Amino acid sequence: MAAPRKESSAQGTRYKPLTCSSGQTCALRISGGQHRAARRHVRVRPSASPRGLRVRSHKVKTLLQMLRELSRKDVAEFAVVTDRLPCVKVGGSYQPIDDAPRSTEAILEMLVATGGSRYVEDLETKPAQWKTRVDGIGTISVTAGIRAGRAQARFTLARRSSRPPRPPREPEAEPESPSWGLPPQAVIAARTGTEPARPTESPASPDPGHAGSLDKWLAAARESGASDLHLVSDRPMLLRVAGDLLPRGSPIAGATVEATIAPFVPDRLRSALESQGSCDFAIEHSTGRFRVNIARQRTGLKACFRCIPTSIPTLASLGLPPEIERATHHHQGLVLVTGPTGHGKTSTLAAIVDIINAGTACHIITVEDPVEYVHPRKKAMMSQREVGTHTLSFQSALKGSLREDPDVIVVGELRDTETVRMALAASETGHLVLGTMNTPSAAKTIDRLIDLFPPADQQQVRMTLAGGLHLIVSQRLLPAAQGGGMVAAVELLPGSVALWSLIRDAKTYQIPSLQQRGKGFGIVRLDESLADLVRGGRAARSAALALAENPDELDAVLSGKRPPAPAAQSLGRKGL
Repeated sequence: MAAPRKESSAQGTRYKPLTCSSGQTCALRISGGQHRAARRHVRVRPSASPRGLRVRSHKVKTLLQMLRELSRKDVAEFAVVTDRLPCVKVGGSYQPIDDAPRSTEAILEMLVATGGSRYVEDLETKPAQWKTRVDGIGTISVTAGIRAGRAQARFTLARRSSRPPRPPREPEAEPESPSWGLPPQAVIAARTGTEPARPTESPASPDPGHAGSLDKWLAAARESGASDLHLVSDRPMLLRVAGDLLPRGSPIAGATVEATIAPFVPDRLRSALESQGSCDFAIEHSTGRFRVNIARQRTGLKACFRCIPTSIPTLASLGLPPEIERATHHHQGLVLVTGPTGHGKTSTLAAIVDIINAGTACHIITVEDPVEYVHPRKKAMMSQREVGTHTLSFQSALKGSLREDPDVIVVGELRDTETVRMALAASETGHLVLGTMNTPSAAKTIDRLIDLFPPADQQQVRMTLAGGLHLIVSQRLLPAAQGGGMVAAVELLPGSVALWSLIRDAKTYQIPSLQQRGKGFGIVRLDESLADLVRGGRAARSAALALAENPDELDAVLSGKRPPAPAAQSLGRKGL
């Protein structure tokens, strides 16, 4: 049978009805990127079946019946190819499990029923692979493609279900409208013109009792002023308050933890959780917005809920110096917020974006994984894109953003070479690029940016940074002296002629020396910020010494044995 004919429309690609060589008329309808199986009216001439194979009068096996063959210990995989008999691989050879060949449309319907609707349209140019769960069988890995108009699909058992498979139920005989391998719910959907149900992708309805427990836990985290809520099997819920993990309540059974958090995993991330063991997303709750990480560990699933403030913070509310606002006045270049994980980089970045949003009529594009702060409409036009939901990756979003007429591009995290490459390219082409990096200091941030690239490209990266880097904000959070929260110690490294010369000449090892005497550029060292916090009574001396880059020097400054570093008189043009 020939491959289905494509027809383009405003709603997407549609597969038009085809007439097979056997006389049967089939149709696979695809609308708006979602594939729907239409009812087929079959007219079979027994003497003319594909490749001379006679279609017998017995009922054709359903997809579920064939997938259950994977439960056999001697079966390695189940495979199906256009106009050939479905087979299972046993001992290195393929054995047929049905005597009715499958058409291209029937195979595509199988792929749609197993969660592959998003891949079907592109199988001719890009083979796809995904995972799905089937009740009573386990997690199944699906590999599919179309070559020369012939569809091919392989199903292998990636993880066996702990529950025994249920005995197959024979569908009601209906010779003029066979199921052709689709589960019964897909056939019903085909006849009514509705979207087939896909239990393997849709989240289960949360149990009311479990959902109520999670509501109480999230509310307790907000009321306690916690930054994070942790749920782990056989442990009480853990709240991170002022940097410390504090247990609350009695231990929670592993089954309760899994039943509580599993239904909240989005459909698109269920396969990632199965294959990679973790996933990240954000949820809206009655008490506010939360960033969620769910991971699998030895005792089962665990979850971490990061509490996102209900309003966009300001630089003043975060205790950050107002000099940071100057970086938003540039029309192009690079501004970075750095520091260890969990030290407030996202909040600082959101405060900077809010300054631009409130004061400039421009187009701001954010690319995040996931979207944490939801920026309201102010003077600027905001376009917030989430990796996995609105775009495939940071790289593809950055590449596409250059044609979306942006003024400011915000990258949630510069985590790999290609993302950094696209961000640097955007900063050179008339865009202000804001981003975060997980680096311990401002000087090491520059080294990390350069070292991400191969040696042949590093000189070009230095030239881009020399002149395009406007500000690096490196920050640490430490417990407040009076308790009840955290305070930020900040290191500022603004762009200047002196800094750019060191970058261009590959002398970044001299940046700490520049910071020692660079107050005239607006440079603020981390130890100086820590000393100010201790003198102002906002942080304890012991906590400041624990984070200091040079604890002995900080201790001497706090004791009055050594004066603070003097300001530079003339080291070049002041940046920022």
